[in-house]
Amino acid sequence: MNLRLPPGGILVGLGADVIEVERIRGVLERQGERFLARVFTDEERAYCSRMSQPHKHLAARFAAKEAVSKSFTTGIGAELGWRSVSVYHGERNQPLVRLDEKGQALLRDAGATHVLLTLSHTATVAMAVAALVRAQAPTP
Repeated sequence: MNLRLPPGGILVGLGADVIEVERIRGVLERQGERFLARVFTDEERAYCSRMSQPHKHLAARFAAKEAVSKSFTTGIGAELGWRSVSVYHGERNQPLVRLDEKGQALLRDAGATHVLLTLSHTATVAMAVAALVRAQAPTP
């Protein structure tokens, strides 16, 4: 088996977030489409809507957005919006991060080259950890 792991490098920033799944379900019930459109990209909404319990997957992505914003030390706001961070899946179904122009600018300003992300959720809790990493040049 030829397992390709994410590129290593120097840790530049680290962020984590934990959220109760019920909190996301409640906001969905109260705000519905308004909440979805404000926080999640079309790509994220399409993925989560295919799941039997979309609120669990939305909660994990909400936590991911918070974790990424914490890794930049900005939080969600003027410098990085909710939709600036989009979670999608790689070839092994691993979570990957796509950043918009604001996010790409922050990544460059931080001196990082990519974001590593891990997600997890249970019936009650979702969590995410995000790491900003600067790739190292290969040693000869």
